Amino acid sequence: MCVKRWLALWSAIAVSCGTAIAQESYKFLNEIPIGGEGGWDILTIDNTSRCLYLSHGTKVAVIDLTKNALIAEIGDTPGVHEFLPVHEFLRGFSSNGKEAKAGVVDLTTLKTISKLDTGESPDAMVYEPLHGEVYVFNHKGSSATVIDAKTAAVVATIPLEGSPEFAAADGVAQRVYVNLEDKNEVAVIDTVKHEVVARWPVAPGTEPGGMAFDLGNHRLFVGCHNKLMAMLDTQTGRIITTVPIGAGNDGCAFDDVSKLAFASCGDGTTTIAKEESPQTLTVVQTLKTERGARTMALDPQTHRIYLPTAQFQPPPTPSPGMSPARPTIVPNTLKLLVYGPTESAKH
Repeated sequence: MCVKRWLALWSAIAVSCGTAIAQESYKFLNEIPIGGEGGWDILTIDNTSRCLYLSHGTKVAVIDLTKNALIAEIGDTPGVHEFLPVHEFLRGFSSNGKEAKAGVVDLTTLKTISKLDTGESPDAMVYEPLHGEVYVFNHKGSSATVIDAKTAAVVATIPLEGSPEFAAADGVAQRVYVNLEDKNEVAVIDTVKHEVVARWPVAPGTEPGGMAFDLGNHRLFVGCHNKLMAMLDTQTGRIITTVPIGAGNDGCAFDDVSKLAFASCGDGTTTIAKEESPQTLTVVQTLKTERGARTMALDPQTHRIYLPTAQFQPPPTPSPGMSPARPTIVPNTLKLLVYGPTESAKH
């Protein structure tokens, strides 16, 4: 999500050393062309509509998962980082990073109907269904903007004292967990009080980015930029174990059925680890993807994973004393890579 991350990804070497037990081996299935110009960030799968929403520059791409095709776009979302559908209220919410606002979208027409002020650089979001609230995490604003999804009104702003990344909602404990990238910790938000009530270090991990949650076993999976994924106990805040992952992690997912945790990395690998027990996490596959495929989404119905990436052109040589520029995305090359369990290729 930030410049230094892209620079790290550009220089990373893609490594694929994955072998896995046969029934858990993931393989490439197909790719879905998206095209257009601009970068991308977070993608969200909506199991109700069977659509995938991919943030893409100034718009949101809507992909029909039954057709494996782009079917619509949501506009008026400058610098969008994520789109979050809330079917209970027939609304979706976009985090518009370039204008410090959250867009409110009619899910029937896919039109923005209003905008709400957030903190600076709204980024990742999470829906907390128990209270019907959307948490918008403001990366540069070091805060969370809480929106009542029914009334589409801001109800709280929570200072975080750090730069938030991905988050997860725990309806049972009435908490939201969010990575604070620059503090090397997870902040724990009480969803009744709308305040931070605990901070959990992720050491030996650093710069936590991706996050996934196993509600049943009270386990958080946190992808860190020093090539580790940590498994935390959400009842104690303690690190249970870590496993090695690739470089440039910016996404994690957890499959409640297979008990597989995923960490997608921009170096062109996705680490797949099995939660053998609440105390044990074992890498079962290092899946080779493509460079830049740093974010991901898991389809809980098919168990397939989707990773966006594109082709890149090398950045120009910087002038003396200047920082290197980002690699340039080749126009009309954005696509979704689709991987699934070996057996899913038969369906």
